[in-house]
Amino acid sequence: MELLKQLAVKLHIPFVHVQQVIQLYEEGNTIPFIARYRKEMTGALDEVQIRTILDEWNYLQNLTKRKEEVIRLIDEQGKLTDELKEAITKATKLQEVEDLYRPYKQKRRTKATIAKEKGLEPFAEWLLTFPNESITERAQLFIDEQKEVHTIEEVIQGAKDIIAEKVSDDATLRQWIRHQTWQTGMIASVGKEVEKDEKRVFEMYYDHREPIAKAPAHRVLAMNRGEKEGVLRIAIDVDAERIITYIRKQVIRNERSSAADIVAEAIEDAYKRLIAPSIEREVRNELTEHAEERAIHIFAENLRNLLLQPPLKGKVVLGIDPAYRTGCKLAVVDETGKVLHIDVIYPHPPKNEVEKAKEKLKQLLHTYQVELISIGNGTASRETEQFVADTISEWEGNVFYLIVNEAGASVYSASDLARKEFPHLQVEERSAVSIARRVQDPLAELVKIDPKSVGVGQYQHDVSQKKLEQSLQFVVETVVNQVGVNVNTASPTLLQYVSGLTKTVAENIVKYREEHGKFTNREQLKHIPRLGAKTYEQCIGFLRIIDGDEPLDRTPIHPERYEEVYQLLRRLGFSTEAIGSEQLRVALEGINVEETAQELNIGVLTLQDIIDALKRPERDPRDDLPKPILKQHVLKMEDLKKGMELEGTVRNVVDFGVFVDIGVKQDGLVHISKLSNRYVKHPLDVVSVGDIVKVWVDSVDLQKERIALTMIPPTSENTLS
Repeated sequence: MELLKQLAVKLHIPFVHVQQVIQLYEEGNTIPFIARYRKEMTGALDEVQIRTILDEWNYLQNLTKRKEEVIRLIDEQGKLTDELKEAITKATKLQEVEDLYRPYKQKRRTKATIAKEKGLEPFAEWLLTFPNESITERAQLFIDEQKEVHTIEEVIQGAKDIIAEKVSDDATLRQWIRHQTWQTGMIASVGKEVEKDEKRVFEMYYDHREPIAKAPAHRVLAMNRGEKEGVLRIAIDVDAERIITYIRKQVIRNERSSAADIVAEAIEDAYKRLIAPSIEREVRNELTEHAEERAIHIFAENLRNLLLQPPLKGKVVLGIDPAYRTGCKLAVVDETGKVLHIDVIYPHPPKNEVEKAKEKLKQLLHTYQVELISIGNGTASRETEQFVADTISEWEGNVFYLIVNEAGASVYSASDLARKEFPHLQVEERSAVSIARRVQDPLAELVKIDPKSVGVGQYQHDVSQKKLEQSLQFVVETVVNQVGVNVNTASPTLLQYVSGLTKTVAENIVKYREEHGKFTNREQLKHIPRLGAKTYEQCIGFLRIIDGDEPLDRTPIHPERYEEVYQLLRRLGFSTEAIGSEQLRVALEGINVEETAQELNIGVLTLQDIIDALKRPERDPRDDLPKPILKQHVLKMEDLKKGMELEGTVRNVVDFGVFVDIGVKQDGLVHISKLSNRYVKHPLDVVSVGDIVKVWVDSVDLQKERIALTMIPPTSENTLS
């Protein structure tokens, strides 16, 4: 109970909601289910808040276990005092517990343990009383030939080793030094073997210094990578003299004592030999951990926005996987994503069959009534775009094209999943299908790809792969469940992300569908092998049956609330057939939500969700977002002029800015300083992947193929200049 109170205070979330979340989760409920269908119990916390509660709860439980273990280990040594026990119990971080345990931890043989074995600990303790007696006379008593202590110098050195370790193990001192290093220290990098850096990727770090406390995530990860590749040497610089002076003031109680100089030497040794390297490792680890968390957060947010890109429903699409030598692979898919035709054209070098390729493309546009052409943004993309634009300018019909981020398409095309889905197609042909389908339903297609391969990350290969995977998995699950899944069209890959479903159950659903035909109501899912009562409860609200026996099955309303919905509709004089109609929408807007919730004996939040679902039964949150930019003409890099106004699609968001596709060969960069007239802490505060933004050309470097953009409208004066 005490732990729960701590957690509620730390997260600024009411205690009762924290308690309910943990209880619901421990009862086997999933995060999407808790967020959507238990809002009254949690105060309508979203998936991210619920996950944060569970992560912090897990940390607190591990912290508690470690505290108990440390107390037991110290007690077994007979060294546990009431003060020490209280300090361990009150610790709020794992690092504090480890600092307190440090003096009692079983160490490998150190200089100090060797000195203790030689019987020099009493002499070291005597020195720390800062006596005014003769050091050499007292040291003489500890010379012992049998213990290989031959001289006064050896006695004093052994005592210094013991004092150095004692100082190093002081939890309070370590905490102060760690904080001081973090607040005032600098992270510095210098070139080591710069010849390894052929492309001068790490050039800015050959001689670089910046405050530890202000080092941004992307620079920390860049330095780490440079160090790993042997190009850079990284160090933590801090005012060592200031720290040593502070330790002296804390440890030396009598500067006039003959022992003061000896203890001072031990303190300097303690800091330089034991504390500084250890604190540097800890600070570097913490810096990296923070940087990784930031990079993973950015990747997760970019992925979320990529997955939530609006689908272009109900269109016949021609997907093109561009290439030079092997030709452009074509795939025509119908409105449902079913493959209608596979082909290849060679409009580029070495074959240059431009006219032949144009005729074939026009023929496909006519035969299949293609409404949209989707071009992958890989090799030969812009040349293919030019070819497509030229062809449709000669075409009588009305067809548009767009460039699609094909990141991960090749990974998917060569996967077991793709081979199983399209056993008779070649890898590039599967890729063309994927490129076409990404326009129709980005979410359904992108879930087939390892999230790390979708190309919206920053230093994703330099972070903890386990943490990255967990974070991205959570994002995919959250998005899939927020959107909902049509159980009659979804692939096993999409279904396995639905709340409560495993890969096996997802495959069983598809198998049942293939054997028995389309599902006509949600109840039929109870017959699926290994889909038990608890799994049914968790998944069913997220599975939709669009044209089945029960109109409520096409909504996100959970079957556990159907009875209350029937009551509500009867009161208003409607049947379930009226769901989504204008008449029902007007009637629903006229009810008193609080009174009705009380009469139906359900929560206000639940009733509000039911009302929204009855008004817009098949609402897709992605439909409210701006649609991708469709084009018929090509813009070249040479056409760009300073001050030119353009519309573009945000392709990637990183710490230092935003990459925007403006329809030329290279994405343009809007630096963080050019995102707004006001201060921007992070680009994610302003834009997201998939956003359609208005930009102005700032500068163009044709040689380096770099485009600098701005989202700050130029003044008339700037435009004229």
